[in-house]
Amino acid sequence: VQLVESGGGSVQPGGSLRLSCAASGFTFYQYATAWFRQAPGKGREFVAAMRARATVPYYADSVKGRFTISRDRARNSVYLQMDNLQPEDTAIYYCAAEQWVILSAIEREDVYHTWGHGTQVTVSS
Repeated sequence: VQLVESGGGSVQPGGSLRLSCAASGFTFYQYATAWFRQAPGKGREFVAAMRARATVPYYADSVKGRFTISRDRARNSVYLQMDNLQPEDTAIYYCAAEQWVILSAIEREDVYHTWGHGTQVTVSS
């Protein structure tokens, strides 16, 4: 069971990036999947998620209207489209998955037991 993120990089404020998370060893669609991020000197925070076998997305207030989470069943991958990036979005972004997650816990870091190694996103002028 493995998650591998890609797509991070450096952009100017207002720019866009698309993060990818590829899964191996399990079927992503059957798992709740989430993106978290950790900024320098801060704890890891929830960004976005989708429940298993569902398409309704959930977002942190700080990214609503700017970020979009999606899932590609054929590629067994999850994506995070990030638009209008701001300096406060600078962080390491992590993909996470867990088979059984109730809706009330979907934003909790501790319910996810499969994590990728992260990809760096830097927003700076």
